Amino acid sequence: MKLMTPGPTQVRANVRAARSKMFCNPDLDPAFYDFYKETCDLLEKALGATDHRAFILGGEGILGLEAACASLTEPGDRVLVIDNGIFGKGFQDFVEIYGGEAVLFTTDYLEPVDPEALRAFLSKDSDFKYATMVHCDTPSGVLNDIEALSRICDEYGIMVVADSVSAMFGERLNLSAAKIDILCGGSQKALSAPPGLTMVWVSQRAFQAMEERQVPIRSFYANLLTMKDYYQDQWFPYTMPVSDIMGLRMALDNFYADPDVYDRHERVARATRKAVKEMGLSLYLRRGMSNTVTVIRVPEGWTDQEIIGKMRKDYGIQIAGCFDYLAGKVIRIGHMGESCNMEDVQQTLRALGDIIGESGNSRQAG
Repeated sequence: MKLMTPGPTQVRANVRAARSKMFCNPDLDPAFYDFYKETCDLLEKALGATDHRAFILGGEGILGLEAACASLTEPGDRVLVIDNGIFGKGFQDFVEIYGGEAVLFTTDYLEPVDPEALRAFLSKDSDFKYATMVHCDTPSGVLNDIEALSRICDEYGIMVVADSVSAMFGERLNLSAAKIDILCGGSQKALSAPPGLTMVWVSQRAFQAMEERQVPIRSFYANLLTMKDYYQDQWFPYTMPVSDIMGLRMALDNFYADPDVYDRHERVARATRKAVKEMGLSLYLRRGMSNTVTVIRVPEGWTDQEIIGKMRKDYGIQIAGCFDYLAGKVIRIGHMGESCNMEDVQQTLRALGDIIGESGNSRQAG
């Protein structure tokens, strides 16, 4: 089955092989602490981090989102939730679980957040401990300029939590040019390791805010402070999934060995959307589409499950539908990481075109 979903992605053979290697007890092996730190150092370098420390957590990407909110939120804290998509709005749940008051800044779901609209909003109300935002909101594929948005928040003394799970390593992101305090990523997207790991980049300001809390963090597993001194203390708060981390390291090595990675994502995304429109299909967004996923409106006369089922059964290709307000309305093609290559995308688009045009075009594409 060719995996062309917006995460998990296809995984290269050398990543799978790295996960099969022998290992020692990671709690007791000094060499593993060195290996873990070296891998985190490479994560910092990859995103231009100068004031951040990177950590790898044992849990799927959503763990990072919850851990960021758990670690920063105290009861009664006002938190700005920048909402232009399903995952953007979803931060509200994490904020409220940990006792915060979520205030939504909701914008048009069909395009990116306008930085100047955010500035205008904050000029009237900026009493927030931190703001949350999403780089690529995967269900719609909208791409937000989190570097610019975070700098505006910083002008008002507001810390920033950003979800770049489905954008980082496929979209350019420079932490030294941003004012992001906790950045969250996941192993199974454009980095193309298997699902199961969260990566977080934490600023010194964020750690200071955690240390100066009046109320203890209401979690153990989602407490980022427990990771802060792991290397100095030679102690992890839980046993690290060492095989997964060895696979992640190989995927990171693959990233470093590919100087064309960002330009390739841009080329493939542009070609995909051109072909989709030539097929007579409609893209979901008006503008601001991520280079990692293309979201297509379900054509008239079809259901999303009919198309997805035929792609899988007749062509051996897995694409995705969606959920929440987009359930049944769109199909999604992922072109990130190992799935971001012209051969696989062309095969996917040919199959989609054959399906939509079947039976002598008896069903008309919308």
